Amino acid sequence: MKIMKAILPLVIALQLVHACNLYAENARPNILLIVSDDHGYADTGFQGGTEVETPHLDRLAASGVRCTNGYVSHPFCSPTRAGLLTGRYQARFGHEYNPVYDPLDRNEGLPLTERLLPQYFQDAGYKTGWVGKWHLGSSPEHAPWQRGFADSYGFVGGGHAFRDWKPNERQYSLPLVRNAKAIDDVPAHLTQAFGFEASEFIKRNQSNPWFLYLAFNAPHTPHQPTAEREKMFAHIPDAQRRKYLAQVSLLDDAIGAVTTALTESGQSQRTLIFFFSDNGGPVKNGANNGALKGQKGQVYEGGVRVPFLLSWPEKIASNSTFHSPVSSLDVLATSLGAANIPLPTDKKFDSVNLIPYIHGDKKSEPHSALFWRAALGKSLAVREGDWKLVRTEGNSDELYNLKEDIGETKNFASSMPDVALRLASSLEKWTRELIDPVFLGSSVKNEDWGPGGANQKNKPQNNNAGNKK
Repeated sequence: MKIMKAILPLVIALQLVHACNLYAENARPNILLIVSDDHGYADTGFQGGTEVETPHLDRLAASGVRCTNGYVSHPFCSPTRAGLLTGRYQARFGHEYNPVYDPLDRNEGLPLTERLLPQYFQDAGYKTGWVGKWHLGSSPEHAPWQRGFADSYGFVGGGHAFRDWKPNERQYSLPLVRNAKAIDDVPAHLTQAFGFEASEFIKRNQSNPWFLYLAFNAPHTPHQPTAEREKMFAHIPDAQRRKYLAQVSLLDDAIGAVTTALTESGQSQRTLIFFFSDNGGPVKNGANNGALKGQKGQVYEGGVRVPFLLSWPEKIASNSTFHSPVSSLDVLATSLGAANIPLPTDKKFDSVNLIPYIHGDKKSEPHSALFWRAALGKSLAVREGDWKLVRTEGNSDELYNLKEDIGETKNFASSMPDVALRLASSLEKWTRELIDPVFLGSSVKNEDWGPGGANQKNKPQNNNAGNKK
């Protein structure tokens, strides 16, 4: 009896320690990263759009902070994704193009020298999941399940049909993959399937902190909405625009399924959510970028400025706005900071933890400057404060004041030469930190570059290092 009395306090103490550890584990926030594809700047309700209702995205925006100067690090798909998952300008490691889909090519894809965001979360005990579009390399080494994602569902290529495809080994009709295994399933609509899969991941991981990367391919082409959804937009005369808006509406419903799963499982308060598009909308494919100049593929605002929000009810005030420039690069530092995971010191990161700035604890700007490089440097831009300098091949530098002129209509390069020179100097200094592209990807669409093609032996090889500029 005396032994039992002596042991009892120790048992109780150990139980308390265990309970505290469990509480600390469950207190860590979940991280949900939602990326849409080719989404127009003005094509959500919370951005002022009126042609398509997006009630679920609007509620998500109202639950947190809308970033009115939200940017991505590149004007098209894959490079942006490489940047947001590494927290580094993708040109630092040569990822400047969309990789060709070729499972036999170990060169085309996010260089294996880079460590990705889910790998940090895995090391910290998080459950990790990817649902949707990959587009970061199709070789076995580049696959998402080799880059930190324990759960996976989606397609590894750069684009996909949304319904009624016959699975084969061609882009846009590839078999979907679940946990590294190809499956024959052809859902009624891919956007709805992605929303369902993400919801199921959330529900089955209620007892564990998790990181989920939900990368929709909507509203990217091909525009294949359900017939019922397209009928809702029958009043839109332009067929391309009509189908595009129906795709946006289906996307909103899928996001609604995900946020409903969070609420019903009691996880909404402790989940940090990011939402933005991977680049500006392609106007030729039906997108509307509002007052912004340019579109996908360009370094004008219409190519790199996107709908951008954060929601974290436990930590971020609802119905708020943040006006300083922020970047998709900031996902990494913000997510790791929220989870109390130290930012590594072995590489130069361009990512900033936005939470102290959103809270007002830090009064300065998150970024002294934001930069863009595309097409082997044929398109370059830098934003410092309200000023933005644009440099395109064969043209004189252009200088815009974005506070006064969001549409980049008035060029101040001649009348404000000192400002233009200062931004040009910053841009040139930044480019000296970068390397050449380590693969040329789908910018080279000549079939001779494909497997067995006439130019295959001359194809640029990716040594995951590149050459310093």
